[in-house]
Amino acid sequence: MEARAGRRAPRPKDDDRDLREVILTATRRLLDERRFDELSVADILAAAQVARGSFYFYFASKHEVLAELVRRAIARGHEVAQPWLTHDEPDQRRASVRHGISQGARLWREEAPVLRAIVENWRTDPELTALWHDQMASFTAVTTERITTEHVTTGGATAPDVDPAALGAALTWLGERLYYLATLDVAPFNDEDTLIEVLTHIWMTSLYGEPGA
Repeated sequence: MEARAGRRAPRPKDDDRDLREVILTATRRLLDERRFDELSVADILAAAQVARGSFYFYFASKHEVLAELVRRAIARGHEVAQPWLTHDEPDQRRASVRHGISQGARLWREEAPVLRAIVENWRTDPELTALWHDQMASFTAVTTERITTEHVTTGGATAPDVDPAALGAALTWLGERLYYLATLDVAPFNDEDTLIEVLTHIWMTSLYGEPGA
């Protein structure tokens, strides 16, 4: 594992550029070509054309760079989930669920290098472990809230003996795994239409008892 810098470097003199964004952009570009575990800080320095001291002023390690890229990607994920979280009309259930899933698939397609990197490396670094647990927990929390609301107000399919939090976590982690497999071009999930239809079926059946509810 790459050693971390012991302290923040002094503020770089050439901070007339937004060096933090330069470093993030360069790392994102490198992830298009190489696995995260193959990258070193030296690779990022070369790609960003910044001094080592500049890098360590903004980030303690390459893991912190990945963490910020992940936070930004996940923030987009919460945005695309809003239609399902806020809909109230029963006849819009399937459309809103499918829309959220299709937007999730699009996000994973567009951010595949970053999201693959965190899935493959979150157990290699304590901060990445905490980050990914927190990010997935944030999706689980909003999913659980919606499941609970649906069950109370509309008589959703969730049985009384099924813990809504456990169901929310299962649906969240299932999505993570299938979206990840899609980024690896694993059949049948590399076909986006199939991926979306399968996940929509699972969500609709779990929440409402039948796919077209």
